[in-house]
Amino acid sequence: MLDIKFIRENPDKVREALYWRNDHKAPLDKLLKADEEHRVVLTELEDLRRQRKDISKLGKDAAEAGRKLRDQIKEVEEKESALSEQIRTMILQFPNIPQDTVPKGLSEDDFVIERYSGEVKELGFEALPHWDLAEKLGIIDFERGVKLSGTRFYILKGLGARLQRAVIWLMLDRHTNRHGYTEIYPPYMVKRDIMTASGNLPKFADNLYHDDEDDMWFVPTAEVPLTSLHADEILSAEDLPIHYAAYTACFRREKMSAGKDTRGIKRGHQFDKVELYKLCKPETSNDELFSMIKDVTDILDDLGLVYRLKALSTADISFSSSKTYDIEVWAPGCKEWLEVSSCSNCRDFQARRANIRFRPTPDSKPEFVHTLNGSGLALPRVMIAIMENYQTKDGGIRIPEALQQFMCTDEIRPK
Repeated sequence: MLDIKFIRENPDKVREALYWRNDHKAPLDKLLKADEEHRVVLTELEDLRRQRKDISKLGKDAAEAGRKLRDQIKEVEEKESALSEQIRTMILQFPNIPQDTVPKGLSEDDFVIERYSGEVKELGFEALPHWDLAEKLGIIDFERGVKLSGTRFYILKGLGARLQRAVIWLMLDRHTNRHGYTEIYPPYMVKRDIMTASGNLPKFADNLYHDDEDDMWFVPTAEVPLTSLHADEILSAEDLPIHYAAYTACFRREKMSAGKDTRGIKRGHQFDKVELYKLCKPETSNDELFSMIKDVTDILDDLGLVYRLKALSTADISFSSSKTYDIEVWAPGCKEWLEVSSCSNCRDFQARRANIRFRPTPDSKPEFVHTLNGSGLALPRVMIAIMENYQTKDGGIRIPEALQQFMCTDEIRPK
């Protein structure tokens, strides 16, 4: 959430940010007008309260005047409360301000590739896409997934299920034992205010699964519950930085991708992900972002996958983000780069919504922390990359060395 004072004092900067984000819905002019009216009402309210305080000193003779003032104050308080709520509702529609170093562009195609991890190697034969390869091996069952739950669902079977479990175990093991994250197992359903704190509500309500009766929301990512672990808390400087890693299933309606990637397991309504989350001091947040990217790519190096680092444009960074990098791996069967991680610095945007602060010194005024999030990594696209890059000419799949201890085998062999 943006600070209303910042918006008031920097309307041109906010307007420019909305332009480069290609956001035409945030009601800037309406918000500025409501804010101006709200400040006038606050001044009126303070003046009425001062009059009531002065009249109370006069004793019984001021009883009638006091009653009239109380009625006036109540009326103005109701007006102030309504305006305050109106302003908050509008502010929740504003995305974060991109950092100056974010590539400017009005579409998702205006990204910048910053580096590659290596060169794509030829397999020496025509690579099968994972949907053909996995079905022939009997490790994915698309037909029964649709039978159980409809389109964009599938079943992992046998060594397919074990492969996914092995990848999750590897990621959690590396992030906790090698990279120093604290593992969290959060709920898969959260309350409305928790979804709002992360920036998913109200913006993405149509893409979320919701239980109407209890007003509970299925998490689209572990970022949502991790954001609010320290909601309404004041941390000490010694507490920071805090690094969390969490595995969850993720649930998304995928309305925004209707008709895209309908084959295979690239885009489903339910998928697994290990999420990384950080809370830190403002001055260290960009350093923490690059450290997070290093932790993510370390897993890909362990798996022997070729990847590229992509700086997203202003129009493509997430709603809550001030700067985002995608990490994409090459899939020779699909013949495309697949996003397996998106690492973002949200600065104080989520912290304001969740009211997470810290004291730089024991006697100082509380300040908002900065938060960061990143997939570390997202399945099933890592699964796709492993299957397609490690497929063999006879239709099997070699298991990357880093996964063999979890898989208890070095190959998925054709029947």
